[in-house]
Amino acid sequence: MDALRLVALVAASTAVAGLARRTPVPAPLLLVAVGLAASYVPGVPDYTLDPHVVLPLILPPLLYTAAVDSSYLDLRANVRPVALLSVGYVLFATVAVGWLTHLLVPDLPLTAALVLGAVIAPPDAVAATAIARRLGLPHRITTILQGESLVNDATAITAYKVALAAAVGEGIGWAGGLGEFALAAVGGVGVGLVLMVPIHWLRTRLTEPLLQNTLSLLIPFIAYAAAEEVHASGVLAVVVVGLFLGHRAWKVDFATRLQEEAVWKMVAFVLESAVFALIGLQLPYVVRGLGQYGIGEALWYATGVFVFVVVVRFVWVFPATFLPRRLSAGIREREPGVDWKAPVVVGWAGMRGVVSLAIAFSIPVVTDGVEFPARNLVLFLTFTTVIATLVVQGLTLPPLIRALKLPGRDRHQETLAEAQAQSQASRAAQARLDALLADERNTLPDPLADRLRAVLERRRNSVWERLGAVNELTGETADDTYRRLAREMIDAEREVFVRLRDERRIDDEMMRTLLRRLDLEEAAAYREETA
Repeated sequence: MDALRLVALVAASTAVAGLARRTPVPAPLLLVAVGLAASYVPGVPDYTLDPHVVLPLILPPLLYTAAVDSSYLDLRANVRPVALLSVGYVLFATVAVGWLTHLLVPDLPLTAALVLGAVIAPPDAVAATAIARRLGLPHRITTILQGESLVNDATAITAYKVALAAAVGEGIGWAGGLGEFALAAVGGVGVGLVLMVPIHWLRTRLTEPLLQNTLSLLIPFIAYAAAEEVHASGVLAVVVVGLFLGHRAWKVDFATRLQEEAVWKMVAFVLESAVFALIGLQLPYVVRGLGQYGIGEALWYATGVFVFVVVVRFVWVFPATFLPRRLSAGIREREPGVDWKAPVVVGWAGMRGVVSLAIAFSIPVVTDGVEFPARNLVLFLTFTTVIATLVVQGLTLPPLIRALKLPGRDRHQETLAEAQAQSQASRAAQARLDALLADERNTLPDPLADRLRAVLERRRNSVWERLGAVNELTGETADDTYRRLAREMIDAEREVFVRLRDERRIDDEMMRTLLRRLDLEEAAAYREETA
């Protein structure tokens, strides 16, 4: 892919993703739809997914940013349902979908069908959680879906390697397959555990935010490459390191955190946009490769595989939700009870994505002189399953959630909890300030000491003000009005600095210094809006 094609892909996909934010359609779905349409527009070049690019270069940063943003404590509290989905379901779907596809498609060997089952087993690491967050699903459901998407790729990639070995006649047995799976899982976690402490130590010792963020960009690739080098799961290594660093991010200085958040948001946005656009752009390639299979016959098989994927997920999710509670009194006591609505949402939120396509494209045509059977059909069935789950399930998930009337996030209760936490922190800060000012080494003029107290009081009151009355004329809370007036004042100052620069009364370097101070003031005033 030359530079111009790459720039065109990134520019177009980010533009579509930006447009999606102004529509009710989730960005992944709009990007796939536009990619499908663009794939047959004259002049649009062919974009073929290269697994040697997607798996080591695109997957690690997407997994890392998702892991850093995840809650280690929430995932630990929901480890049982997460493990049942990310490991148990993926293995079950590999076997069940593979066997059913073997029965559906004449002349497709069971080993090749199991490869297909492993390829399309893992739900996407981005689509489901992006839609879940946008819809405001209950916190526990979002945590389970996010936890599943962090680990299931590792399970699927390992299952794929075992099934592929069997398909090309390498004679790997159940014992060998389980051994390879254990090596990948234990090795990946082990590499992550080995790397996370020294990386965290280095992050806290570097004093330059620029160096710290450069290291941050390298971390997912280091973890992935180190694990793959020892034939372990690079996915699990990245997830372990990301969870550890995200849990301890508060130990890194504020400048690094601010820069890191902005940088990773941009990286994730660009990669996610390009990835979903690439999914749609694969249509001409997979259709041309069908060969002996007619398009009508292939679409019939694709419909069957899509139905298998949907049904098999429900077959797993409902027993995995209710059976452990029926068998264990401890689980019933520890975990909140659920009705049938939550597993319906989890079952329907099984959209597939780019990892499935990347794995499918990595299937070799010939291995050691043995040709993989029906490779082009497997590619087509993978592509149609990804598209069907993204479009059908992605478009119907929002109305399904609204129809089920699942309780969303309680914003009032969250704001109240935030206000109580801020109040406790402010009391501790007030006590620390009083103790410091009592020491003659910290003597300050009264106006400066009062300014510290005023800033503290502002932080303490700002969250409570969001719970207060709304201005009948503007619809704003007192906190909203404060921030708007603060911005107006800052804008007035900024205009003066620019005018003084234009009049040559200050130089550009001084103006940039003064504007940076205003930028930091504005960021502080608007921190709640961008949180």
